[in-house]
Amino acid sequence: MERVAEIRVRVDADLGVCVELLRDVHDVAGYPVNWPADARKWLTPEDGLGCWVAVSDGRVVGHVALTANGPDGVSVERLFVDPKATRAGIGRQLLDHSVQTAAELGRRLSLEVVDNRGAAERLYRRAGWLETGRTPIDWGGDQASELIHFEAPSSGTSEIRTGQ
Repeated sequence: MERVAEIRVRVDADLGVCVELLRDVHDVAGYPVNWPADARKWLTPEDGLGCWVAVSDGRVVGHVALTANGPDGVSVERLFVDPKATRAGIGRQLLDHSVQTAAELGRRLSLEVVDNRGAAERLYRRAGWLETGRTPIDWGGDQASELIHFEAPSSGTSEIRTGQ
């Protein structure tokens, strides 16, 4: 896969841009389903293990965070890409970075996505992530009715899957 962005640790100076980017994603794609009361705080989960940004042509175009999920698990959280930069492979780079980081930590990796995120769900499936279950939600309003749970492939990078 061609690398289209640099993935680096998010620094405090990135937060303002990340909030603006998140607002654009929310307006265009409805993520997150419910806008957080404090977007800056939401982007920095309390149980976070790290936050990273994707930078292309000198500007932040994507974001991902990893959080602790029990004693041996890690969850992908706050994954989003600038609507003007979608379908360029940036989401995949952030996802692969998450897989590699979890492997380096020796922890299994999972994520959850609401059932109205078709593009995100397709990305995860094409990257070899396995659906492990679904849970009904009551906070999605008219937009979403359940969470889809995924587990990462076992290798350090996602595999390419076609025809799904």
